[in-house]
Amino acid sequence: MTVARASDKVSCHVCERVFSPSKVRPWISVRPGVSELINQAKPGWQIGKYICREDLSTFRGEYVEALLEKERGELGELDRQVIESLQTGQLISQNLIEDDDETTTFGERMADKVAAFGGSWMFILSFLVVLIFWMTVNVVGLLTKPFDPYPFILLNLVLSSLAALQAPVIMMSQRRQETKDRQRAENDYRVNLKAELEIRQLHEKIDHQLAQQWDKLAEMQQIQIEILEEHLGGRH
Repeated sequence: MTVARASDKVSCHVCERVFSPSKVRPWISVRPGVSELINQAKPGWQIGKYICREDLSTFRGEYVEALLEKERGELGELDRQVIESLQTGQLISQNLIEDDDETTTFGERMADKVAAFGGSWMFILSFLVVLIFWMTVNVVGLLTKPFDPYPFILLNLVLSSLAALQAPVIMMSQRRQETKDRQRAENDYRVNLKAELEIRQLHEKIDHQLAQQWDKLAEMQQIQIEILEEHLGGRH
C-alpha cells in the first residue's frame, strides 16, 4: 500500500479532485459498510485509494440513512436531523433553557408564576387566612354593618371569579410545560440516536482495523515460515 507524504498531492477516488493528504482519508480507514456504498457508486475503490472528507461525509450519511431505514422503516424529521448532523459534524443538542427564555412572552411568564403560586402551600395558607378573616368580620359583627352577611353571597362571587380566572391560567402553564417536555424528549432522542450510531460505527471501524491487522500478521507469519523453510532447505 502506498502512503501519501505530506508534500504529495492525492486525488479523490470519487470526485477526482486533488487534495493534500491531510484532507483525504485512505481506503483502510473507511469502515466496510461505507466502502461498499463508495464502490457501488464508483467502482475500483480499493487499497491505495483516497476519498476527500466532503464525499466521505456524503456516503456516511447515506450509510446511516440506509441503516435506519432498514431497522425503523420510514425515517422521520428527527432521524433526518441526526443524519444531517453526522454529515456536517455539528452538535445536535440544544440548550432548551436559553431558547425558552428568548421565546417566552410576558403573558406566558406570568401564567407560569400564577400557576406556581396557585399550587403552593403559601397560596393555601394565605387563602385560608383571608376566608377566616372575611367570615369572622361578617359573622361576629366587628363592624356595625357587615358588608357581606351570611350566607356570604359576595364571598361566593369572589371565589367563583377566582376559580374561573385561575383555571385557564393554570391550563396555559400546563400546555407550555407539555411543549417543553416534548422538546426535551425530542432533544434526548436526537442525542441518544446520534450517540448510538456513532458507537456502532466506531465498533465497526475497530473490527475492520482488527481484521486488517490479523491479515497482516498472518501474511508476516507466512513470510517467516517461507524464510525458515528456505533456510532449512539451504542447509540440507
